[in-house]
Amino acid sequence: MTVALWCVLIAIFLPYVCTAIAKASGGYNLKDNHDPRDFLESLNGLGRRAHAAQLNSFEVMPAFAVAVLAAHLVGTAQLVTVNVLAVLFITSRLLYIICYLADWAILRSLVWFVGMGLIASFFFVSI
Repeated sequence: MTVALWCVLIAIFLPYVCTAIAKASGGYNLKDNHDPRDFLESLNGLGRRAHAAQLNSFEVMPAFAVAVLAAHLVGTAQLVTVNVLAVLFITSRLLYIICYLADWAILRSLVWFVGMGLIASFFFVSI
């Protein structure tokens, strides 16, 4: 398996890190797990931002996975380049989550645009 494919696996689990942060910050009771989505929607502050980061992470993950798989399938890009782009994307997602949790809205948006640019880069390096 390539580093880029391992990064896809990491991207799959990043939203759940955000969920854990949201639940922990909101005092979630694991014994009362009847309606966790309603609980997450009721949060404020850090918990609400962590939940929003979770939702965004779920939204962007398929695009990243498709970009990595497309670069692998086309095979014209250097594997080192694909691996570096994947690591940079995961780094951008971690920075995005940190910015969301810290409530740094402008920086968060800039980091989001960088991540989207990285996704597009997988296609451009495969031309």
